[in-house]
Amino acid sequence: MQKDKALDRWNIDKSAELYGIHDWGAGYFDISSKGEVVVVPPFGDTRVTVSLMDVVSGIRDRGMDMPVLLRFENLLDAQIRNLNESFHRSIKRNEYRGEYRGVFPIKVNQQQQVIEEIARFGERYSHGFEAGSKAELIAALAMVNEKDSLVICNGYKDEEFIDLGLNAIKMGHKCFFVLEMPGELALIIERANKLKVRPLIGVRLKLSSRANGHWTDSGGDRSIFGLTTTQLIDVVDTLKKNDLLDCLKLLHYHLGSQIPNIRDIRSAVVEACRYYVDLVKEGAPMGYMDMGGGLAVDYDGSQTNFVHSRNYTLDEYTTDIIEVIKGVLDEDDIPHPTVVTESGRALVAYHSVLLFNILDVNRFEPLALPDRVPPDSNEFMLNLQEVLDSLSMKNLQECYNDALYYREEIRELFKHGTIALRERSLGENLFLKIMREINRLAKKTKKAPADLEDLQVALSDIYYCNFSVFQSLPDAWAIDQIFPIIPLHRLKEEPTREGILADITCDCDGKIDRFVDIHDVKLTLPLHDPKENEEYYLGVFLVGAYQETLGDLHNLLGDTNVVSIRIHESGQYDFVREIEGDSIADVLSYVEYNPKELQALFRAKAERAVRSGLITATERKRIVNNYEESLRGYTYYER
Repeated sequence: MQKDKALDRWNIDKSAELYGIHDWGAGYFDISSKGEVVVVPPFGDTRVTVSLMDVVSGIRDRGMDMPVLLRFENLLDAQIRNLNESFHRSIKRNEYRGEYRGVFPIKVNQQQQVIEEIARFGERYSHGFEAGSKAELIAALAMVNEKDSLVICNGYKDEEFIDLGLNAIKMGHKCFFVLEMPGELALIIERANKLKVRPLIGVRLKLSSRANGHWTDSGGDRSIFGLTTTQLIDVVDTLKKNDLLDCLKLLHYHLGSQIPNIRDIRSAVVEACRYYVDLVKEGAPMGYMDMGGGLAVDYDGSQTNFVHSRNYTLDEYTTDIIEVIKGVLDEDDIPHPTVVTESGRALVAYHSVLLFNILDVNRFEPLALPDRVPPDSNEFMLNLQEVLDSLSMKNLQECYNDALYYREEIRELFKHGTIALRERSLGENLFLKIMREINRLAKKTKKAPADLEDLQVALSDIYYCNFSVFQSLPDAWAIDQIFPIIPLHRLKEEPTREGILADITCDCDGKIDRFVDIHDVKLTLPLHDPKENEEYYLGVFLVGAYQETLGDLHNLLGDTNVVSIRIHESGQYDFVREIEGDSIADVLSYVEYNPKELQALFRAKAERAVRSGLITATERKRIVNNYEESLRGYTYYER
């Protein structure tokens, strides 16, 4: 009866608050009355919801296993629309006399399906692409639909890269070469003369302005790319000398990938405008100002200048940019340029969710214990029993210290062979019981002793998850990026466990132990106790930016299955794409194995086992078939 009352006291509103879904979800995600996470695509005043558990069932019915990367076409479409419409509103409201052109940096998510969708959804806004390599440029030139869409060429450029862009200009595309280094200009001039094309040239600046966050080194004097003021003057003089100054039309800078503070954005725009004004005064026609990336994603929902958040709305971002440019340029009566941003993270983060199931749980709690330690036990075992008996709110620190000491003494005795394995096990279980009781009492105190603050983390469960951090969430490992994580179901129930997440790689770094919190970073995640014979599903949200591109093959765990859905205003949805993840043969071929050679080697080995009498010919057939079937199988855990 008590358990039923506890369940009655919990509700979906408490789950929503606990996991912060209304804070980081940007209105795209919610919890249904059934206690399941739902996606809420925008359809004007119509509220449409689709349960992710229903999608999971559809995925399983189609024969695909977890983990799965789930993409929502609607959310990508909405983010492209929101960005462009926000700039258009700001331009109109401020009587700005220029336009806005967005470009998507392909490096943020290079998957063909994503690039195709951006080209399709962005066509009505002439949304273009940014390319930092020849491969990305080739993809951009094939995918871009509108002649008014921009193609921005960043990065190092060799002759082949430049020729690709110059040929695109011949075909009517607005393809800009952004000078990252002074030495690039000579080659651009040489190839332009050879192909008889007037190039479209931009210059990347090294601003003194910097932004806080993970990517602070993108700006400042020591940034890797960009021109100093001296180098910029040299470029202008070289263009004048070659009668090409009229080709200099774009100014570019990049402050960072995730800029949490709007003041840093404003400061950079002000500085860039001063460069722009003086370049116009030098005789360059200009016409485009490219602010690079930086539009942040509020991963934790705190709406602050914390590294994983942002202290501004999209409308504040676009308005500040337009107001600053207009204000500075109007002072010198300079025509307003076309504003360009290379927002990638903010466009694609929301539309992808990593779905996975829990395989097992390791609980740090005592197993069956006798009511009392036997009276003939070792003295340190008896001391632990005495600590448990005397434990109270008034002596938490003392009991904590004593329990640690007695446990270490028991371990030393075991090392020296004085006590046996079963005695040590009894001591470890008794110690865990004491620690759990101390942790329970410490939560009731107004201020727990400092030593006890991390006790909950030390006692938290480890949930073993069917995915690879290194493949699907590399930023969580590499730069401590925090992603929202929430159970997909059972959200009408109170989560009674605290845990961290471990992946299925053989690596101690293959874990997630930092979680979204509105005030700070949580070191454990509230979770439900998995039920026997019932899958427990979790989702990692806002993973559309960089994670697929940066994933690696740790333990040869390859790309996951991918499913894209398109939701209709009726609430129905279509599975528009189903892409099988890497097979074992696929990932082996990536690291230079030849699967056919492996099969031949294994068959020969099995035949030798037949000749040696270790297996029969019939067994050989079964074993070889099993080996070859495994080569075709999924790299992740399959039930």
